Amino acid sequence: MKRGLFITFEGGEGCGKSTQAKMLAGALESLGQDCELTREPGGTEGAEAIRNLLLDPAGPGWNLPSEALLFAAARADHVFSLIRPALAEGKWVVCDRFLDSSRAYQGGEGGMEDADIMELHRIGSARFLPDLTLLIEVSPETAERRVSLRDGDERDRIGGRDAAFHAKVAARFAAIAQAEPERVVRIDGNGSPDEVHAQVMNAIRQKAELA
Repeated sequence: MKRGLFITFEGGEGCGKSTQAKMLAGALESLGQDCELTREPGGTEGAEAIRNLLLDPAGPGWNLPSEALLFAAARADHVFSLIRPALAEGKWVVCDRFLDSSRAYQGGEGGMEDADIMELHRIGSARFLPDLTLLIEVSPETAERRVSLRDGDERDRIGGRDAAFHAKVAARFAAIAQAEPERVVRIDGNGSPDEVHAQVMNAIRQKAELA
């Protein structure tokens, strides 16, 4: 059986990546491609429990190394229990966030070296990487407007950090895309969902044969 394709969506808060991940999964299913839609942190029972620890705004809070370790633990379970088995069955896996989010959020603020995050990924997930990463980029104004409409004042512990933090996150995502253009495709997310989806489908068609 031919191995499936592993596709991830990345980007800052309010970029629309979750919407685009759902739209892509729906489009693939309509084309007859069996697809698994998942997310990080989460996707499995153990990883979802870690997600609650990480994102609860009323939780204990974590320093950056602790965050990175928790994300790596959740990802290791996700890769072992869901992603690799689905790919082996020939399914395509569409994931809302993956390793690059750890690199941007824990590394973008300057609290951790990228090499340290990658070493955690080596230990936990054997350096497993997506076949294609779609980085959805939007202006800070668009991101803030969308997050306000979506969450109001009830933002999670990471999403609720200040604008300077999110600017560093965006810069780190851009640096990853520039360094790894063979894997990461940059998508302009400022348009309507349908306009952005058209760019996504174009990138997918360039990566794989689709009807």
